[in-house]
Amino acid sequence: MPLHRDRPIALLSLSHACVDVYQGAVAALVPFFVAERAYAYAAASGVVLAASLLSSVVQPLFGVLTDRWPMPWLLPVSAVTGGTGVALCGVVGSYGPTLAAVAVSGIGVAAYHPEAARAARAAAGGSNTAMGWFALGGNLGFATAPVLVAAVVGTGGLHASPLLVVPALAGAALCAAGLRRSGGGGGLTREAMANGEDDWPSFLRLSGAIVCRSIVFVGLSAFISLYVRQRSGGGEAAGTAALFVLYLGGAVGTVAGGRLADRYGRLAVVRRSYGLTALAVAGVVLVPGPVVYLFVALTSAGLYVPFSLHVTLGQDFLPRRVGTASGVTLGLTVSVGGLAAPALGALADVTSLRTALLPLIALPALGRLLLCGLREPPTGARSAGRRAMSA
Repeated sequence: MPLHRDRPIALLSLSHACVDVYQGAVAALVPFFVAERAYAYAAASGVVLAASLLSSVVQPLFGVLTDRWPMPWLLPVSAVTGGTGVALCGVVGSYGPTLAAVAVSGIGVAAYHPEAARAARAAAGGSNTAMGWFALGGNLGFATAPVLVAAVVGTGGLHASPLLVVPALAGAALCAAGLRRSGGGGGLTREAMANGEDDWPSFLRLSGAIVCRSIVFVGLSAFISLYVRQRSGGGEAAGTAALFVLYLGGAVGTVAGGRLADRYGRLAVVRRSYGLTALAVAGVVLVPGPVVYLFVALTSAGLYVPFSLHVTLGQDFLPRRVGTASGVTLGLTVSVGGLAAPALGALADVTSLRTALLPLIALPALGRLLLCGLREPPTGARSAGRRAMSA
């Protein structure tokens, strides 16, 4: 998708990248907390939990609010909030304030996504491919996070973390520019809301599958760097490379997911992606040697191909509650994976990191079972977008 001046989806995608840096940054900071502050696995995973817990709770609440009232001003404010929390977590010192700082960042990220997903869906005209480009921005933010954190914190230590606020400031400016060009966003999806019927049973099954995906993704995000370092003996660079591959593979997966869905249907693509993920995670955990990077890449593709499709399916299953659906699919079900991170960390402390990662193999297969029997919902936002473009 070319970045035309008249395509606010491009600006929203870039702002998404700037905001989602802070989701990836928390996991990327874990090895530095272990090295500089001697955190145990359970304590380090608690930092990931703090970033995820409040986000998982409040993101659907922001979705409910945006269903009732347009809140475009929330986008730049939330971008700055997300960056400020991560910027502070390296300088506050003790464990409690560190948890509070990353929790503030999680709230900022949570506030951003429901309104951003509504504005992006309207700007995309309901196209799966265009929404894939919006999701790509977030994935690039995730992928950039470990490199950015390694460059800043790896060079200057945790006390250099205030420099990590820079993407947030850029994201706020991009949000403001994107909203100006889109006229505030949200109009098309609000039209679609008035004409659809909510399908809660299908939405809940989809949400259950996303929870399975979330636990796998958050678990690997928190521990893949440490795990690969242990297995390869390559030190910090080997672990950072594995986390980078996990995030960057999503760039290809997300764009491919939108294009494949436009050709084969969203649910067909999502089901096959979950099957691929189960096999790829098994390779990450069980297959020795440098080939682990190949399986990390395949896992990333399997996790990310359905990412934007989860959002549009959720919105179309709940066309009268687009903000709520966005908050759940981008927030609650995604962030709830962080709730499992302390359990994985505790299991790793008493057994081994490899043993703790074994349960992640079964979860994509469970998600695939939950998706069986679902039918494609009507794409109300797409038809609304076409009516608006032809007007």
